[in-house]
This record gives sequence, C-alpha cells and structure tokens, in this order.
Amino acid sequence: MNKSEFYQSLLGQVKAIISDEADLIANMANISAILFNAYDDVNWAGFYRMLDGELVLGPFQGQVACIRIPVGRGVCGTAVSSQKTQLVADVHQFSGHIACDALSNSEIVIPVFANNEVIAVLDIDSVKYNRFDDEDQQGLEAIVAVLQQQITNK
Repeated sequence: MNKSEFYQSLLGQVKAIISDEADLIANMANISAILFNAYDDVNWAGFYRMLDGELVLGPFQGQVACIRIPVGRGVCGTAVSSQKTQLVADVHQFSGHIACDALSNSEIVIPVFANNEVIAVLDIDSVKYNRFDDEDQQGLEAIVAVLQQQITNK
C-alpha cells in the first residue's frame, strides 16, 4: 500500500468511527488510537487541548507526556501561535523544543480549529529522524479536517 492509499484508509476509519459521535474528547481518543496503531516508528500520537490560554494534555496513545505547554513554546505551542502545521525533521534542532520523551526525534503537529480559533493540536512524535513528510502532512491535515467538520456539525 502506498502512502496515498494508507491515508485514504485512515481517513475512512476516522470518518466511520466519529461520524455519529458528537463528543470531542471521545473522537480525539479514537483518532489517537487509530493513528498510534497505524504507524511504524511512532512513540506518541494524541491531542493537546486549549484551556485557559495554554495547551493541556488530552486523549493520547503512547509514552507519558507533558501535561501543560505554553502557547509559543515547543513544537505544539508554535503550531498554536503560528496557526500552522509544524513538520519537524529533527526536534533537537527546533528552538525551544520541549522534550517530554527523550526518545522522540521528529514530530508533526497540526492545529485543530473551531470558529477560526485553535482549540487543540494533533501531535505525533517519532523515534525516527525525518519520519514525516509533505504527504504525511496532507494526510493528517485531511484527518483533522474531518474532526473539525464533526465539531462544526454538532
């Protein structure tokens, strides 16, 4: 299966599992499980939610994680402040990287929007350097778009 087919399969799974569920936390939990179990070389997949002006740990699969991340700090906080996906080949070269798990070497973080505001981020960490590429970014952004649509429809 090539990457395009892989992401079409994941997108189908996400749509099927969240289509009838309005609860955001439940949907984030299932998306985290789908992604964590689908990838090789990934040690963390999940969400941080915006609460009281900072990112707070949400549903995830993987290693123990940092609980709170200030906006503008680390890869996740930068995704919020820039309102853009962060694709980082080597987290050790990312200024202000927060090492929640010392084994993480690359990371991708996608902001989740509702009413034009970032309400969460999808964060995936890998033990492998340069694990994620533009195709991964497009595939994950499509998955986040499905979640955002579900938020809008509830």
